[in-house]
Parts: sequence; C-alpha cells; structure tokens
Amino acid sequence: MRFLPRIFSKSGPLVPVLRFGGTIGVATPLRPGISLAGSAGAITRAFSMKGAQAVAIQINSPGGSAVQSTLIYKRIRALAEEKGLPVYVFAEDVAASGGYLIALAGDEIYADASSIIGSIGVVASGFGFHKMIEKLGVDRRVYTAGKRKVSLDPFQPEKEEDIKRLKELQEDVQESFTGLVKERRGRRIKKAGEELFTGEYWSGKRAMELGLIDGISDLRTKMREMLGPKVRLKIVTTKRSWISRLRGGYTHAEPPALGDSGFASPSFADELVSAIEARALWSRYGL
Repeated sequence: MRFLPRIFSKSGPLVPVLRFGGTIGVATPLRPGISLAGSAGAITRAFSMKGAQAVAIQINSPGGSAVQSTLIYKRIRALAEEKGLPVYVFAEDVAASGGYLIALAGDEIYADASSIIGSIGVVASGFGFHKMIEKLGVDRRVYTAGKRKVSLDPFQPEKEEDIKRLKELQEDVQESFTGLVKERRGRRIKKAGEELFTGEYWSGKRAMELGLIDGISDLRTKMREMLGPKVRLKIVTTKRSWISRLRGGYTHAEPPALGDSGFASPSFADELVSAIEARALWSRYGL
C-alpha cells in the first residue's frame, strides 16, 4: 500500500529553479538583458511542471529597467497564485534595485551574509558632450516637431525644466517601488521605517535585520531543510530556436536591426554603450 504521493516516493519532491542573472533591460543583440520577453517561457514552464511543490528563484542582478522588473514580478506572482505554489527567492552576489524588485515576488527571500541587498531607489545618468563638440568645431543640428523631443540631449546644455521633469518622473517610479516593498514585506520592515527607501544598500546580514530578507541561506540548503534530503532541484531555462542562436541569442522584445543577410547586425557603438551601462550597474556595488 502506498501511503505517500508518487512525488514523495524514491524520486523525492520536485522544485523547479529559475535563474535571473545580469542587468535588467540593458540589452543589445549580442548581450540580451533580463526581460519578460526573454524569460516568460521559462517562468511558465516552471510553474506548470507536474508535481512541483514550490518554485525557487536565484537572482544575481544589480538592476536596470523598472518596467521589465515589474513585468517579471507580476508574471511570477500571477502564476504563483494561479497554481497555488509558494515561491522562494535566493539572492547571490547582489539583488539590488530592479533585482530586488524581482525578489519581492518571493513569499520568502534568502541571501548570503555577504550578498548586497536593497538600493530601493531610481537613478538616471548620462554624459554631457556639448563642450567637447564646441572645442572640436562640430555643429549639432537637430530638427523636431515637439519642443521637448530632445530633452536632456547629451550634446546640448542641460535645462532646469528638463531636469525638473525627469525628477518628477523618478518620483512616480520611486513611489510605485516603495509601495510594492511595503505591500510585500509588510510588518517585517516596520521597524526600519523610511531608512529603507533612500537608495542605500546593505549586506545580507543587515538586510535580514531590516526585514528586507527572511534569512541567511542558499537554495540547496534551504530546500533540503524544507522538503528533505531527496528534494530534486530542476533548472528551467529559456528555450531558443536555432534562428535566435544564430542571431547571438537575442531574446529582447524588440527585434534587432537586420543586415543584408537577414541576421542581426549590431553596431559596435550599441555594443559598447551596452557594455558600459552594464559595467556601471555592477561597479556601483563594487562588483
């Protein structure tokens, strides 16, 4: 007579594992960033896996696009509620900014004592080249049908009205971010107060004290504690067609520009900017 369901027999309980690594939304054809378009298939398969007892998520991201972070968060929560599966998130080196926003999809969040957690804030950065092109004798010519179409153009001097408008936009995004943190972490962050929403980040140990995470642990250790030593952790990856692999693994929502051959033709400038942006996000946390 069988007293335990098949999923708890010799094979052990199953936990699909999703991995989100890298910058969010910062992408070019050769450097696909984390996006809903690139991860939707894997998310759906993880929550649809027969016999799954929970879904585990590993995150190693310094952040990036607030929109893509929110879309991924919403998709995870929607499927978790639809399938009735608990979600456990495990931060690796860093789960900051948009990376932490995705982590909020977890019913419980864990990290290493030395992980970097937080950075609940919004940032915009760029460069100003208008003095450089003046010295080079370059004449910048831009024609628009909207007076604010070139707001914060790096080749023109900054305007106070453009900076003010950007800050207002950032405040709107920040309000949504902080609201989500308060909703998902609830009473666990009550003692920390507004200190959490300055854009500051902390070690995993301090983040646990502040209520941003639920404990110090790693995926394998925690899942074995919860479901026993025979738990099966199955990595779920995004399936790519042979065409996408030929295109350099491009998985972003918007198709790349096509060359004469019909395959992706990323410009060197695009690749360089993408690399600089990604490097800047990681270096913000000393990584």
